[in-house]
Amino acid sequence: MFTPKFTITNKILKNIGSIEASKEVIDHAPLLPYYEKEFRKDAMVRSVHHGTHMEGNELNLSQAERVLEGQDIPARERDVQEVINYREVMEYVEKTQVLDTKTGTVEDVIKQIHKLTVDKILAPEKCGEYRKTQVVVKNSISGEVSFRPPMAVAVQFQIKDLIAFINSLTGEDIHPILKSGVVHYELVRIHPFIDGNGRVARALSTLILFKEGYDIRKFFSLEEYFDSNALSYYEALQSVEKSKGDLTHWLEYFSLGLAIELSKIKDRVEKISVDAKLKEKLGGRPLMLSERQLKIIEYIQKTGYLQNKAFSQLFPMISEDTILNELKELLSKGIVKKQGVTKGARYIMK
Repeated sequence: MFTPKFTITNKILKNIGSIEASKEVIDHAPLLPYYEKEFRKDAMVRSVHHGTHMEGNELNLSQAERVLEGQDIPARERDVQEVINYREVMEYVEKTQVLDTKTGTVEDVIKQIHKLTVDKILAPEKCGEYRKTQVVVKNSISGEVSFRPPMAVAVQFQIKDLIAFINSLTGEDIHPILKSGVVHYELVRIHPFIDGNGRVARALSTLILFKEGYDIRKFFSLEEYFDSNALSYYEALQSVEKSKGDLTHWLEYFSLGLAIELSKIKDRVEKISVDAKLKEKLGGRPLMLSERQLKIIEYIQKTGYLQNKAFSQLFPMISEDTILNELKELLSKGIVKKQGVTKGARYIMK
């Protein structure tokens, strides 16, 4: 069975400590349903865009978001299809949180992720099927050969070794973040498919995190960290081979990425979490607010206040009286308060 080789360094410990601290805040932050939805949507868009961009997809973040919303954009057909496919992959990962015989074997999951990744891009007979030819992995930035994966005949056996590790007691003893990083690297190294291996590896490592209790409300996207400096990503992957199979540097890099991403999310969550005093005032009751009221709260939390002159910007085509009625409800619930009495009055969080 495959047994990973690495040392738990001070850097790794520091990163995991940071991750655990951020996770605690994010998991227990009292967020309104509107924000929960927005955080997940944002994570999905970033995962899909950056996960495909680092593989050469030419769409920018805004274009990718429009594709995900079902809009037509002028772009290469393959770029659009890759974005649609990776959205399907991430949705599949969210649903497939348990790797056991009830939901199919780990191998079934890996092959299904690949099928979704390359749907309508590769020939059907190559989707979800291991490669039968030798390939080389090139750095998409420099074009240089990064490393040469195992021979095609070895793929089946090495995948089985990786799956045995995922299901083993050894795998259970490793911290979920390190296990996710190990699986990510090992799938990239084996390179089991003719195309789409990077996306499959990143999706599978995310699934490992979800399975091991680190879904963190599905607010995060490691893909953005990898894509922000793709050269560092490839160098970190290559460091394993250069270190004769030692994964330490790669795991330092991998855990740092999650620490950075979750720290950013923690800061955002803390800024918009429902105030503890407000929760206490409401006696812990759920906030029954309309979409417009939620949008008003978001606007006030971002800018500090809301004035009548901003109504048209916030709600185009909605009458001022309608917006004032929404504000009246927020005032009566003790969520916002009014400063001043004229049209220049400000509405702020109470």
